Amino acid sequence: MSEIYRLAEPSDAERLVDVIYDAYITIRELELQWPAAHADLALVEENIVKNACYVLEKEGQIVATLTLSKETTNRWNSEYPFLKWFAVHPDAQGSGFGTKLLTWVEEVVIRDEVGASAVTLATAEKHPWLLNMYERKGYERIDAIDRGNGDGTMYLLRKIVNPHLYHTERLGHHIGGTR
Repeated sequence: MSEIYRLAEPSDAERLVDVIYDAYITIRELELQWPAAHADLALVEENIVKNACYVLEKEGQIVATLTLSKETTNRWNSEYPFLKWFAVHPDAQGSGFGTKLLTWVEEVVIRDEVGASAVTLATAEKHPWLLNMYERKGYERIDAIDRGNGDGTMYLLRKIVNPHLYHTERLGHHIGGTR
């Protein structure tokens, strides 16, 4: 029962196309305009090269993936790292692999390696279960926008992964802003 958490490599791209495409069926059915929902091999390869694309392998098979964006700016202008392209292959959904990978990225990568106090991600209000799932996992809504592209209301969610650092940063912003 070996589980391996690691960065994706270009040789993983073909398997990741299958994982992402199969996992994003609801996104396509809802006609959400998310690049990952229609990702082809070239787009997955680009994601692996340009970002930090993590995978969870079970018994040598990639069962889940999650990307930490390395874009210097994102649509939300968030000061915190931004996660995207979260997918669990349908054959592995409900097994806890998605939660394991998300928690590992939040704690090992975001909190410990990056040294960030919080992490963000975005999801659509019209998706039947994603918003509630993220809120159960400790994410809170901090912004909302409707870009007029058919996605409806999109929420930016934040999870504090290092409470002490987060509160120290907030105190620093508050003190700095009153001078």
